[in-house]
Amino acid sequence: MAYVMARHRGRLATAATGWVVVSQAFPFVLVIIPLFLILKNLHLINTLWGLILVYVVWSLPFALWMLAGYVRAVPTELEEAAAVDGAGRVRTLVSVVAPLLAPGIVATALFAFITAWNEFFFALVLLKTPEKQTLPVVLTHFLGAEGVADLGPLAAAAFLATLPSLVLFAFIQRRITGGMTAGAVKH
Repeated sequence: MAYVMARHRGRLATAATGWVVVSQAFPFVLVIIPLFLILKNLHLINTLWGLILVYVVWSLPFALWMLAGYVRAVPTELEEAAAVDGAGRVRTLVSVVAPLLAPGIVATALFAFITAWNEFFFALVLLKTPEKQTLPVVLTHFLGAEGVADLGPLAAAAFLATLPSLVLFAFIQRRITGGMTAGAVKH
């Protein structure tokens, strides 16, 4: 879809891009009641699967928009050269474009993960039992009466909450910076 948004002009590409832009304009508060009712009918309230579904659907438009920017950065001359060499559209996409998009895919996935990891509002509304609450919701338990916080344990918990993102970033940082010319050379 991001490839179509970036490379093709016409009604479908324009509609897809418009959908992405418009969908990002809706605030959480505006969609929570219809979303809650839909998840209730699907018996997905107070389930991690329901929350995962919400996170995927909510982050998809931005991820598509972000990936479309990476697709636009890939020179069309590389695709034309692959076509001259006899590669079809799918082969060109898989062998030429996809390797060049690897840093963008990794960056987009990392952004989506961090957004979901730090999200508070949907988790607060959709998960009711304490054992299913996400880390940002659990961190609010460190706040005492009238917003007074025990700063030592809160700071320690906040530090531990950042560790998965830091470890993930450290593990995949080479994929973000590397591979800029992968796929640009014929093997």
